[in-house]
Amino acid sequence: MSDYILHCFAQSGNAYKAALMLELSGADWKPEWVDFFNGATRQEGFREGVNEMGEIPVLVHGDLRLSQSGVILDYLVETLGTFGWETEAERREILRWILFDNHKLTGYAATLRFLRFIAKTGETDVVKWLETRATAAYAILDKHLDGREFVVGNKPTIADLSLCGYLYWPDEIGIDLRPYTNITRWLETLKALPGWQHPYDLMPGHPLPGA
Repeated sequence: MSDYILHCFAQSGNAYKAALMLELSGADWKPEWVDFFNGATRQEGFREGVNEMGEIPVLVHGDLRLSQSGVILDYLVETLGTFGWETEAERREILRWILFDNHKLTGYAATLRFLRFIAKTGETDVVKWLETRATAAYAILDKHLDGREFVVGNKPTIADLSLCGYLYWPDEIGIDLRPYTNITRWLETLKALPGWQHPYDLMPGHPLPGA
């Protein structure tokens, strides 16, 4: 049995954050596919046995079970010794960007992608509002990356792995990345890391039936 089991599905950017760290770190891990789009996370068995929040990802390591991508990434720094911080000040800065990502960048971009690409709701007022909020978050990250190779310090950390989670789907989100030259450069830098894979190649469940 693998050291780490990650409950995930290919379309989840939040699961990708954890899967990418495991892969880049050379961890002994296995993806456990969750049939999210057919309601698996809403089932009583999943909520009682895997995650009471009914969310993905979930990491299993021995007797420990963790949910929420930021918590998982923080834990993997401790167990794998990769993509971490040099000082306590760096750790706080990493946490600051992970919280920004969860609340602002992923929070808006993931919902926008779901409505546009998966639910196909059309260009509703909600979709237009989400795009406004997402592009505002993109602009903040792009400005921060000006003159920086990585988000915090001089090497990739879990801040980078968190923030990039949904950004390798620009066509599905519907936001052109070309104006965000620093983000584009940064994403290419992460792609060049040994072991990098696109989420659709790293996790099971793509393509969706009927896609």
